[in-house]
Amino acid sequence: MSSNLRPESMARITTKELADAFIAEQVAEVRKQVGDKKVLLALSGGVDSSVVAALLIKAIGKQLVCVHVNHGLMRKDESENVIKLFQDGLDANLIYVDATDRFLDLLAGVADPEKKRKIIGAEFINVFADEARKLDDIDYLAQGTIYPDILESIKQAEGKKAVKSHHNVGGLPEDLKFELVEPIKLLFKDEVRVVGEALGLPHAMVYRQPFPGPGLGVRCLGAITRDRLHALREADAILREEFDKNGLAGKVWQYFVVIPDIKSVGVKDESRYEGWPAIIRAVNTTDAMTATIEEIPYALLHHITYRITHEVEGINRVLMDLTPKPIGTIEWE
Repeated sequence: MSSNLRPESMARITTKELADAFIAEQVAEVRKQVGDKKVLLALSGGVDSSVVAALLIKAIGKQLVCVHVNHGLMRKDESENVIKLFQDGLDANLIYVDATDRFLDLLAGVADPEKKRKIIGAEFINVFADEARKLDDIDYLAQGTIYPDILESIKQAEGKKAVKSHHNVGGLPEDLKFELVEPIKLLFKDEVRVVGEALGLPHAMVYRQPFPGPGLGVRCLGAITRDRLHALREADAILREEFDKNGLAGKVWQYFVVIPDIKSVGVKDESRYEGWPAIIRAVNTTDAMTATIEEIPYALLHHITYRITHEVEGINRVLMDLTPKPIGTIEWE
């Protein structure tokens, strides 16, 4: 299972028995690859990195060093929740790095989504290299790469352009000094969840909503500004709160807000009010390769619209994205 292409003979992991067999195989492969060396893992707290962390803890224990980087592109309270969950719940060897200014300074004025992804991916590697220099004998970098990441990043498949690059596939510099450890790179998202439950991770963690590696950087469309990023974070928090309250959190696979770098005229306090639109996207999928749109009750949409436009400074419209995948991708950038 070392190839970048999934073997046709590889069975879909749909049961605990298949997941247990996969885990046993990967534990053996990781131990063989790593030996007594240390491994550095980017622990975002998302499903993929969490499953990798649990699998590597099972394989090599304290040889795993987890690094949680707050790049300033996290959802509201995300870093605080990650630290609490992994330090208290999994007893992870965790290092917290606040690199907000470092990332946002590099991204200032950058509008092209591919350039943003490359900058974020490269800077992640730089941050890990800085942390590695503070540690002894770090030879490996673990990543939560999954199979759809690889498929969407293949550059010349049948002459087609890549859909988008992923920071954990196409953005790694050629001179990367770490050898990669990618134990779930041949799994689809639904298989990752089955493996996560087999590893004993909490159900809420395993079925946590996916979050892109570049974070809100690909949902704050165009060149990122701190004020628009703040508005995005607050609007997204309102959306997630209302979905939780109304029983949609477990029904919808992924839901989020994007804010483009455009403004329209509105009215506030009987005066002209220029603001950004907040665009809601809610999709369902099993493998992240195709996606359908979840229908949201109009009464709830009206309530969410009212809250966002009245509670979040800078937003004066709320829109709904009704585009399936294909033709749209799940994320906007």
